[in-house]
Amino acid sequence: MGNRARGISITGVILVMAATLALPLGAAVATHLFPIGGAWGVSTLRLILASVFLILLARPTPWRWSTTAWRDVVLFGITLAGLNGFFYAAVERIPLGVAVAIEFVGPLALAVILSTSRRDLIWVGMAGLGLLVLGVESLSADVTFDWLGMLFAVLAGVSWAFYILFSARIGRQLAGLEALPVATIVAAIVLLPVGFSGMVELFLAPEIYWLALLMAVLSTVIPVSFEMAALRRIPRNAFSILLSLEPVFAALIGWVLLDQTFGVLRSLAILLIIGATIGMTVSAARLSREVVDQHQARVREQHEGEVRPE
Repeated sequence: MGNRARGISITGVILVMAATLALPLGAAVATHLFPIGGAWGVSTLRLILASVFLILLARPTPWRWSTTAWRDVVLFGITLAGLNGFFYAAVERIPLGVAVAIEFVGPLALAVILSTSRRDLIWVGMAGLGLLVLGVESLSADVTFDWLGMLFAVLAGVSWAFYILFSARIGRQLAGLEALPVATIVAAIVLLPVGFSGMVELFLAPEIYWLALLMAVLSTVIPVSFEMAALRRIPRNAFSILLSLEPVFAALIGWVLLDQTFGVLRSLAILLIIGATIGMTVSAARLSREVVDQHQARVREQHEGEVRPE
């Protein structure tokens, strides 16, 4: 299980951070394929390569699924197509760190919508302030963000929110990763009309095959494998907090590998969105503990009432 500190597995933390670092690295590699296949072609190719890996890993048995499970997997695949396609379309037009930061607002908004605490509106305000700071930076004389790219990042965030919802529904019907390979194939089929021509161009350029494989390993193989292993070692709230470091890694990778410099305003915006994500995660964890504590207290009261002598 690895070394532990205060109940948290050090190995689990390292695995999450490696997965969180691998995702923007994979996106950085993908940018080198955009001039050949475009964002949509690269997204389609990535999903096809990912489906092959996931089939070997999960070995699904879709012929045993119910009609309801099949319906949810297809819807899950559509959200996966949006998550991948819109994200790469955003990265093609705006800096990597900005795209990841905007995308994170989708899951955050979903968490707030599902929350019953008014205090969580604080985190919405913090994330909204971060987006406002990005807008101010975009309107400045030195930096101009492509507004279509920012829209694609927002749509990727919306897709991510629906991805989480359908992932939870499927998790109640199918075990493990069984749904993910089929959903990935569905996602590739959804993107095929807009990505087919670009994918053909990529297939006709054998000199970039190694880049495509590297993208698949960094964007799918490492994150899926490492996150699965990490979830067996650390609590889900700690896992979510560590995932919020992804915009920082994305900004640093964009700076080091893609020459995407970032100043005070962009750093502030990213920190605000990360702070909102951490705050929402901690709030959700606290609420879960309160519910568990209340339930346990009720159980103890009932038990004491049953054993109390007449």
